Amino acid sequence: MGSGESERAATARQGASVTGSDAGRQPLAGSVALVTGASSGIGAATALALAREGCSLALVARRTERLEELAEAIGARGGASLAVTADLADGPEARRTVDQTVDHFGRLDILVNSAGFGVRGAVTDSDPEDWDRMVDLNFRAVLRMSHAALPHLLHAAQDGPRGVADLVTVSSVAGRVPRKDNSVYSATKHAVCCFSEALRQEVTGRQVRVGLVEPGMTVTEMTRDGSQAASAHGMPQDVWLRAEDIARSVAFMVTQPPHMAVNELTVRPTAQER
Repeated sequence: MGSGESERAATARQGASVTGSDAGRQPLAGSVALVTGASSGIGAATALALAREGCSLALVARRTERLEELAEAIGARGGASLAVTADLADGPEARRTVDQTVDHFGRLDILVNSAGFGVRGAVTDSDPEDWDRMVDLNFRAVLRMSHAALPHLLHAAQDGPRGVADLVTVSSVAGRVPRKDNSVYSATKHAVCCFSEALRQEVTGRQVRVGLVEPGMTVTEMTRDGSQAASAHGMPQDVWLRAEDIARSVAFMVTQPPHMAVNELTVRPTAQER
């Protein structure tokens, strides 16, 4: 079974437990979340985790077939979702996805920025087009999605049943610990860290919580099969984090009581030193 097929099988298995033993305790019932990068990896796992908490989902990514499979898995267990095909490196797509979500569900309570792209390489050997893609998707898309979502999040915080709204961005420990051959990727993640903290200060007094999750080495399509795997420095994949570990971190953030904000979580494999 190929990597894409195995990941889709895992998605189906997770979807089967969307309304499992915790069905009677759903702190996000009535809420709507938009998750970017939802066609695989951390984004897909986060969407399933939030569905288990009672959330309706807007699933955003480029691969329509993957989104539809995830939406089917959520729907099979009674969850509500909307698949929105978009490449968020294209500037206008951010506002379109938010508008489509609000038009469909009538509200937006949670934004999870999970879409990302990474290519390792020394600066002298790198392709500037890869730099552009990383900046566009890892940083500019976060800015645009946050800007488009904030009016709706502020409204949900004021008038919604939870009394709070959430904006969570999945960053990376690379934003805190830059390494050679990973300069541009690290720079985009560091920029996201700075943006998130400044934004937090702007909106926290209006009950919008801004959170940052910084994973260490995690098994995803990008790290398992691409050049980012070199960041593990020989650490075997069987001790890496799984996408579900990061999804639990996101769910932990957004299910706290309104008076409590978890603003930053760094999540590494136990065996990872840096």
